[in-house]
Amino acid sequence: QQKETIGSQREAIRELTGKLSRCESADGKSAPGTWKKELGKGKDTMGDLPRDPAQVIDQLSRTMQTLKDRLGRPGGGPGPRGRGGAEHQLRANVSYAALPNDLREMLQRRLGDLERQLLSKVAELEDEKSLLHNETSAHRQKTETALNALLERVAELEKGNSAFKSPDEFKVSLPLRTNYLYGKIKKTLPELYAFTVCLWLRSSASPGIGTPFSYAVPGQANEIVLIEWGNNPIELLINDKVAQLPLFISDGKWHHICITWTTRDGMWEAFQDGEKLGTGENLAPWHPIKPGGVLILGQEQDTVGGRFDATQAFVGEMSQFNIWDRVLKAEDIMNIANCSTNMPGNIIPWVDNNVDVFGGATKWPVETCEERLLDL
Repeated sequence: QQKETIGSQREAIRELTGKLSRCESADGKSAPGTWKKELGKGKDTMGDLPRDPAQVIDQLSRTMQTLKDRLGRPGGGPGPRGRGGAEHQLRANVSYAALPNDLREMLQRRLGDLERQLLSKVAELEDEKSLLHNETSAHRQKTETALNALLERVAELEKGNSAFKSPDEFKVSLPLRTNYLYGKIKKTLPELYAFTVCLWLRSSASPGIGTPFSYAVPGQANEIVLIEWGNNPIELLINDKVAQLPLFISDGKWHHICITWTTRDGMWEAFQDGEKLGTGENLAPWHPIKPGGVLILGQEQDTVGGRFDATQAFVGEMSQFNIWDRVLKAEDIMNIANCSTNMPGNIIPWVDNNVDVFGGATKWPVETCEERLLDL
């Protein structure tokens, strides 16, 4: 009977050892976390053990504790199933304390080794779980950061949504000579030591097309003004100083106009349809353009942002009003005028959401650059 009992215990130990070996084998053949992934896919890498690692550990712990209890107290558990009732009762009365001491010690050592292996496996699984949690958290944070960036970009695009095919494909129409039709640029200018202003315009008003644009600052309403008033030639005013420009643009056709200026000796240049028609100097030399003023399209300002004079109002259409903080090269101006390049102003770009219209001034889809060229 003792012999059969010992055989039963050895069978239980072999079963437990086999389960641990399969667990270790599955873990050793794969990278950390692999056997758990396989379990999640339905692969049983641990024989008849439960697929949940927590259940595996729990079952192994209970089995070991049962063996330890049976080794440590008299009157052990039942023998193999399917035997007769008398034999079962006889074995139930066999005392495990009657086992030889060397066998008891061997079994206890073996159980101790198995317990240490189990604890080691538990610690390993906990480390792996922690590592997986950290990786998951880092991935989640990275994903959330990317999503937030996308949401901000979508919101930005929605705010800047244009009614036109492209944000710059529009023109401002000022059909009447009044003191209340005008456009306003939302952005203002920084302090400038040089600039280039370019725009497309079309007008047949007489006498004079009026004021395509004006920039006023506190204390100086005529900081920058382009005006053709009455029978006078078109003029550029900077800090209320005047230069007459050799431009001729009142024929009712589209024209591309560019004006450059630098504080250095007050040098200026005037371009029409890509060609330089005039240059000069001593226009407000060494005077930096003051920042923080108001840019108005179609009216001349007598105070900052107001007191318009109908006789000086622009009548016609304009588009592609851009300002740069430098003097553009002649070839760049030619390329813009002949439609071979598109260069938005780095200080003031022509975009729909940067231009407001008032008093009946309107925005319309503009003719293509090539169509404007054909109009010349």
